[in-house]
Amino acid sequence: MKNSRRNKLLEIIACERFEIQKDLCKRLNAFGYECTQATVSRDVKALGIVKVPCGDGTYKYSQPQGEGDAAFSRRLLTIFREGVTSFQSAQNIVVLKTLSGLAMAAAAAVDAMKREEILGSLAGDDTVFLVFADADKALGFCNRVKDLLEGG
Repeated sequence: MKNSRRNKLLEIIACERFEIQKDLCKRLNAFGYECTQATVSRDVKALGIVKVPCGDGTYKYSQPQGEGDAAFSRRLLTIFREGVTSFQSAQNIVVLKTLSGLAMAAAAAVDAMKREEILGSLAGDDTVFLVFADADKALGFCNRVKDLLEGG
């Protein structure tokens, strides 16, 4: 349940603006995750979520940007190991299959990588389509996912 809640937390901060943890807690509760502000605080710390300025004098929770491989290995490791059930490349497209409800979190985490070879992503309930610049880059990503799932 903890991993599912944390994946949902990553998903909602990618799509919505929250300034305080109490509001994050309310939103998670609305999705059926019974948690307290203390639980959200621990999740925020564990996921490396930070508060960033919005430009209008307010702040919002966000995933740190520009961490490259460190972000991939820390954040995506949990999402991929717990949620990805299969993956396959077809030319320059990679299809990730996830447990039901985790595709948006997986796509948001991949998008946060800001990798130039990933041109875009599209997520449903349990499927993510990733479009790469070419077939070699898609295959390279699949090799990386395979290593992660095998414990590398």
